[in-house]
Amino acid sequence: MNSWFHSTFFALENKQYRLMWTGTLFSFLGMQMQVITRGYLAYELTGRNSALGAVTLAFGVPQLMLSLVGGVIADRLPKRTVLWVSQSIIAVNSAWVATMIAFDMLEFWQLILAGFIQGACFSFVGPARQAFIGDLVGRERIANAVVLQQLSMNGSRVVGPSIAGAFLGISFIGAAGVYYMTTLGFVIAIVSMIPLPRGNPRPRATETSPMADIMDGLRYMRGRPQIAALAMTSLLVLTIGFPYQSFLASVVLGEYGATKAAIGWLSSAGAVGGVVATVWVASITNSRKVWMIQPLMGVLFGFTVMALGASPNLVTGLLVMLFVGATGAAFQTLNTSLTMALADHEYHGRVQSLTGLGWSFFGIAALPIGFVADHVGLRETLVLMGALCVVSVLTVELVAKSCNVARDRHLSTVPVAREVRGTTGGGR
Repeated sequence: MNSWFHSTFFALENKQYRLMWTGTLFSFLGMQMQVITRGYLAYELTGRNSALGAVTLAFGVPQLMLSLVGGVIADRLPKRTVLWVSQSIIAVNSAWVATMIAFDMLEFWQLILAGFIQGACFSFVGPARQAFIGDLVGRERIANAVVLQQLSMNGSRVVGPSIAGAFLGISFIGAAGVYYMTTLGFVIAIVSMIPLPRGNPRPRATETSPMADIMDGLRYMRGRPQIAALAMTSLLVLTIGFPYQSFLASVVLGEYGATKAAIGWLSSAGAVGGVVATVWVASITNSRKVWMIQPLMGVLFGFTVMALGASPNLVTGLLVMLFVGATGAAFQTLNTSLTMALADHEYHGRVQSLTGLGWSFFGIAALPIGFVADHVGLRETLVLMGALCVVSVLTVELVAKSCNVARDRHLSTVPVAREVRGTTGGGR
């Protein structure tokens, strides 16, 4: 038992990483509470699935525009400073929305604007946080540390939606109270970084422009087919399948005819599955089988989204969501940890921004998916999304094999496994 616990959570032995992990948990908790509340507000203000897609679109567009820039910034500036500034803006943005709701002044366009600001900030937070992890734990622990960061996010998805769903039903708390609570979570995350090092970038032999850094990052990934295949698979699955999260409020209220609190129940069911799957992934990061498990989880995720679309009622939906959350979390966690373990330290920010582009397209795809759902039905749309996920993962795998990436993958498992166990410390 002790051996399993150590191999699963050994990155938390690092005090600085443990502090960052704890602070980030509060930030993730606030994010997850806002996802549920934002979807509820959009549906209440408009009553349309396309409105939920529009809010998610507002979050995704700035990420698409700024994600590559965020990766460059993470590799060029002190990462703690980037996180401080970005998370401070997110906190202020959250407090503004809470105040608008409290005074009954919130309009749909303000919800769109708030989503745009938050999306822009996360374009810098994501790459800086992942690159900062490498600074704190070193190359030998980064795969496990990234997985545990995902565990923090999935854990917050268990608690956050339940809290948000319950408080939305309490009149004297409501959506305004939820947003004020999330603001506090963002503030705690900012304060937790005070004792951490600055996370200064490594000295460069020559100075280059930001655009040159972006092009260098693209060339770096193009020359590493293992990383490129991971990035493409992540992009397709996130864009096509993960937007199901944006329509949970519509599924509960429009398809199941359940109460507002059930929105949190459905999301929490997926999060419980995600937590279990992430703990499992953390225990197998040093296994050669991870390269086979990663695409398998992508395929299974597609089938579970199809099953969600076919679920006739809330009880069935809750059961299915356990598997949706588990397969989705296992796929994305393995994808991220393998990518960061394979990448060289000086490219962590840019690689993370490139592989994270899927979250941008996830936001953009939600709007047209919402229009499709309004015209052909939400259930039918979910089934189509899941089927396209399955086809996408299998297609990338076939292309990868035709390019001999499968052979390279087998060879690449050796350094990944050694790094996770801490037997090497150098670059690739």
